[in-house]
Amino acid sequence: MDRIKYGFTPRYMTKDGRPWFPIMGEFHYSRYPREYWKESLYKMKAGGVETVSTYAFWIHHEEVEGEYDFSGQRDLRAFVEAVKETGMNMFLRIGPWCHGEARNGGLPDWLLKKPFEVRTNNEEYFAVVKKYYKKLAEQMKGLLYQEDGPVIGVQIENEYGHCGGLQGEEGEEHMRRLTAMAKEVGLVVPYYTATGWGGAVTGGLLPVMGGYCEAPWDQRLTEIEPSGNYVFTTERNDHNIGSDYGFGVGITYDMSKFPFLTAELGGGLQVTHHRRPVAHPKDIGAMTMVKLGSGVNLLGYYMYHGGTNPKGKLTTLHESRETGYPNDLPVFSYDFSAPIREYGQMSGTLKEIKLIAMFIQDFGNALCEMETYLPESNPLFQTNFTELRTSVRRKGKSGYLFVNNFQRRYIMEEHLNTVLTAETEGEVLQYPARDILNGDFFFLPFYMPVGDGELKAAMATPLCLLHNGEQEIYVFYTDTEPSYDWVKEPGRAKVLTLTREEALNAWKIALDKEYLVITEGEVIESEDGYVLLNRKGGSLKTYPALPLAPAGYEYKGEKDGYAVYEGMAQRSAASADCKLVREENGKKVYEVTLQYAEGGNDCFLKVDFGGDTAKLYVDGEWVDDWFYTGETWEIGLKRYGFPQKLQLEIEELREGAKRYLEKWPVFTNGKACEIHGIAADTEYAYVMKK
Repeated sequence: MDRIKYGFTPRYMTKDGRPWFPIMGEFHYSRYPREYWKESLYKMKAGGVETVSTYAFWIHHEEVEGEYDFSGQRDLRAFVEAVKETGMNMFLRIGPWCHGEARNGGLPDWLLKKPFEVRTNNEEYFAVVKKYYKKLAEQMKGLLYQEDGPVIGVQIENEYGHCGGLQGEEGEEHMRRLTAMAKEVGLVVPYYTATGWGGAVTGGLLPVMGGYCEAPWDQRLTEIEPSGNYVFTTERNDHNIGSDYGFGVGITYDMSKFPFLTAELGGGLQVTHHRRPVAHPKDIGAMTMVKLGSGVNLLGYYMYHGGTNPKGKLTTLHESRETGYPNDLPVFSYDFSAPIREYGQMSGTLKEIKLIAMFIQDFGNALCEMETYLPESNPLFQTNFTELRTSVRRKGKSGYLFVNNFQRRYIMEEHLNTVLTAETEGEVLQYPARDILNGDFFFLPFYMPVGDGELKAAMATPLCLLHNGEQEIYVFYTDTEPSYDWVKEPGRAKVLTLTREEALNAWKIALDKEYLVITEGEVIESEDGYVLLNRKGGSLKTYPALPLAPAGYEYKGEKDGYAVYEGMAQRSAASADCKLVREENGKKVYEVTLQYAEGGNDCFLKVDFGGDTAKLYVDGEWVDDWFYTGETWEIGLKRYGFPQKLQLEIEELREGAKRYLEKWPVFTNGKACEIHGIAADTEYAYVMKK
């Protein structure tokens, strides 16, 4: 079988010369237990991710000069093999400087003590980097694209010329040298990328962009300006990324030669000690949709999967001011409020951006060829909270109207009884009047091919396409009254309309044909078929009926066109109790006692506390930490072997402390230092056979 030929045009990436719209998600193997890699990769795949990106942090692999460590959760080769086994692609980000909130940006301490300056065009520096690149290439032997492996891309350096490094022609030469070195040692792939924001130099590589809903690295302790990532624009640069290193200049490459691709669209936010904004699902969902409406043709999230910093041999491995960096990060936790959290929890953010990912999987390749058109009335600035923000992407007459009335932490003016319009080829198309409320964001199709027909306009958003034997089912969703205006009826194809809540809870699976499973849990692939992960039990529904009911469920018949299944077993509940055992020096230590339910796949300890920071100890060993944000701290206990007892240490937060918090704790006598509530939540796994 011939290998797929990957490439790109000035507008989009290609597979075998045809448009290709990938969904990419960052997952750091060295920040997550090896035994759960594959499970997490399947979780990413369930969220619509087909390409995994990861940093290979130099300090994680050569903390001591000459002593390479590719064992345990640092086993890069085993991780890439797991990526291959799950049927996904991979981009390897090889640095040498990565950032990633790692110590020294991922550079080993010993390297910084050398008699030359790192990240310069010094030949001694290049020689040391080449040695490390060679070690990475050895790990990748047999796993690169030309060897039928999953690694199709390599990112060189990170934010070079913006966050450190050289600028201008010297910087371009540096990037070219690193790229040549990577190729010389055998890291030969179809795509070589470089971050392109903030004045970073790219060395002629494929530039990738980013965007975050806030900036925890900002040194201010106040509410900062509203994010520009909620405005439709052809501007590719997010000026806030890396602003802790100073605000960069504009883009250094010719945008007409390269497609608009993202590798660091923030899947969440990693809090810092001084600044702790919380990313909520709609913060990320709205930003994703706006990027789509602005012409993006690769949605790459950083992070898609949170993690925990490994323990170092000589030092801790987190970013800190002690090492000369602008921010203090948790020693261990790198949760990031990501779509998949630190302990593998599939969050509401995953479900939110899955709405876009499912659409892209079935309709994204056609979207690639659609140009972006911004109406003249479109507001230019994110501080305009009154005018409606819209965009059109179309090719010929066919396309999508994007509408955003969401701005994180701000109230947008409501637009009642509004007639939306989309200017297409030779026509200004009008939609039925509808209310657009504060916080709404959505997109609507026009002149969309559906089966053998053509849909002129719909008051519903396309989600996915089910291939159901001889019939295709086009799935849409809306929270308004759905309507479909046909130029030509769709023939044998059928339209299925969900509510938005149903769409959030919808998972597409392939058995003898394709099915839609609607559940408050999550459905992921496994070695043996599909697995339903659920904490709540209860019912689920599918379209159409499954060949067999999931294990632990009973078929209850049809309702409103769906097959309904009820959970049969009455599960026992896990429990957690805590008691204060010690109080000293502004800290309180609690002992937690746990009882587990039978048959659980995992159990999550939920800690509601007030304080500045918290630490987790298992068998007397410090294993994790958390900065207070006002959100519940959730700890996965499977990782620690389901301990019967553990300890939590809370450090007090004093009123008036130099922090930016969106939700402050309740203070007593000027300080907060207490666990307010604790609970244990069991996750069950139900097998759905292929």
